[in-house]
Amino acid sequence: MPLKGLPADARPREKLLQRGPAALSDAELLALLLRTGIPGKNVVQLAQELVDRFGGVAGLLHSGPQDLQSIKGLGPAKRAELLAVVELARRALAQGLAERPLFDTPQAVAQYLQLHLGHKPHEVFALLFLDSQHRLLAYEELFRGTLGQTSVYPREVVLRALHHHAAAVVLAHNHPSGASEPSRADQLLTDSLKAALALVDVRVLDHFVVTAAGCRSMAEMGLV
Repeated sequence: MPLKGLPADARPREKLLQRGPAALSDAELLALLLRTGIPGKNVVQLAQELVDRFGGVAGLLHSGPQDLQSIKGLGPAKRAELLAVVELARRALAQGLAERPLFDTPQAVAQYLQLHLGHKPHEVFALLFLDSQHRLLAYEELFRGTLGQTSVYPREVVLRALHHHAAAVVLAHNHPSGASEPSRADQLLTDSLKAALALVDVRVLDHFVVTAAGCRSMAEMGLV
């Protein structure tokens, strides 16, 4: 059933225009993007099922193309629209991080990293390259590994920092297992990269461990 087939008092579009977007539930906002349901489910029911399946809007935003492809009722057009919304969120956060010092908005840093890394099924090592004012210059995913480990080469990290003329970097990698506690290997890697980057006068400000549920700052733990 499309949105226009719903009772007047249950139509998200009309509700939004009359009362504002804050009046809509997560499922109702999502229904505006999906527009149509599937046989046996109206669009709001389909949206609620998606929200429930991914554990809320945050989980849905952290999902990737493969996650969405497995959902019955999400054809290529609907998947493309959802992925576009996620990308817009990433770009909006990146713009904010580029306009002011990174750690003026620590929550935005965590959200940005989660949108990039939180949903990935394999380990990825990434860097945020910063200028002398600690504003974002670039984000790059440099190395990928298995669920258990990833190989990170300090020489390549140094070359990318020089390429971006970075004054500082923030390291980040995900734990697909969901464990946010840094491992001994994470600590050794941080120390190795700090030493290598110090040779070209680039500071390591932090190392984030990213999971689908959140980010853990090693600097806050006194490990950077």
